[in-house]
Amino acid sequence: MLNVISRILGKKSTNINAKVEIYTWQTCPYCIKAKLLLWLKGCEYLEYKIDGNEEARKLMTERSKGKKTLPQIFINNQPIGGCDDLYNLERKNQLDLLLNNSQE
Repeated sequence: MLNVISRILGKKSTNINAKVEIYTWQTCPYCIKAKLLLWLKGCEYLEYKIDGNEEARKLMTERSKGKKTLPQIFINNQPIGGCDDLYNLERKNQLDLLLNNSQE
């Protein structure tokens, strides 16, 4: 479906091979902004909605090496950080490189 929407909007589809995961809260504006960038990239991701789930938040914190803020994004099981980190990767033209690498 993302490919169809991207074609309608004139967005060039990229060859995304990475496994992308994102921990979110439903109404978090930074989570929404991060998901929007991933969507615009044509990236499918696994979303963990952790509103009120302390066990899931604890797992997220462990995976992200102590970071507790949302969202927390992982590409190929590597912690990327939050929304600002994702957009910084995009500004540095590094996000596509990460998304185009398959999980090893």
